[in-house]
Amino acid sequence: MRDDRGGAYDGPPPRRVVSLVPSLTEAIAVTDATLLAGATDWCTHPAGLDVPRVGGTKWPDVARVLALAPDLVIANAEENRDEDVAALRAAGVPVWVTAPATVDQALDTLGRMLAVLDRPEPDWLVRAREVWADPPRLAGVTAVVPIWRRPWMVLGRNTFAGDVLARLGVRNVFAGSDDRYPKLAKDDPATVDAELVVFPDEPYAFTPDDGPEAWPQARPVFVSGRHLTWYGPSLADAPAVLLDQLEG
Repeated sequence: MRDDRGGAYDGPPPRRVVSLVPSLTEAIAVTDATLLAGATDWCTHPAGLDVPRVGGTKWPDVARVLALAPDLVIANAEENRDEDVAALRAAGVPVWVTAPATVDQALDTLGRMLAVLDRPEPDWLVRAREVWADPPRLAGVTAVVPIWRRPWMVLGRNTFAGDVLARLGVRNVFAGSDDRYPKLAKDDPATVDAELVVFPDEPYAFTPDDGPEAWPQARPVFVSGRHLTWYGPSLADAPAVLLDQLEG
């Protein structure tokens, strides 16, 4: 069994897993919480998750991870640093790395990860496959999706969140960009030709008073970052939640 970067896992089914990815922490905890030996400080779901914490996703405490004696660490190519993955592997700990850029890839990587954990496909993943097989769609709308400001950064090409929106009928005006997360100059937002400006609540916590004023030409909508960017149990509810928010 190979992860999204071609890394092979050929050991026995893991029994002590440390997850460095919030969405995958939720996926494992909802499927079988006894497998989780640790998670990051940003792993907020499911509510009340009580496991040792190992720092942030970008700056995990590698020594603390190793002290938990995991037989597998779960990471993501975008959320976690290559040097931390390398340090864990150098210490003899297998690391399973995910890197989905589309909904279909996310569903596939979740299935393979759970197979490595020797767990049958859970109900939430079955439901997610069903709802994303033919999701409801908006009647074609153009949008820009800021993910940060100071400087402004937006969703560009080849992103999981961009594919989520495309599957729901939302065309990202920066989908053809050379960059996955283009940076915009201070005054650029007001010049972008988009009908909607979609503000997720993470990683930057946009609010009605912090964000829309820079995009006066577009209707602002605020969406759940967990449903837009996480791939895990939230995928089962994402189409309904996001469409309700997009339609306002």
